[in-house]
Amino acid sequence: MELKINGRPISVRFRSDAVVAQRVAAHIQRRIEEDDWLPFQSKEDALQTWQKLGGIRVQVLMAYDLI
Repeated sequence: MELKINGRPISVRFRSDAVVAQRVAAHIQRRIEEDDWLPFQSKEDALQTWQKLGGIRVQVLMAYDLI
């Protein structure tokens, strides 16, 4: 299954993953707009931590050109 986040395709296996990807995208979009990276010290710290987690979050971060 494929959906678009920020105009970019995101591949997910299940419909439930698509819901998760949309929720993560909304979360990332809010952080970008508000420049709110708490509880992390900085945007860079947040991105490094989230990148280590992998999965759907990484695809969303890539769609927003954050990594």
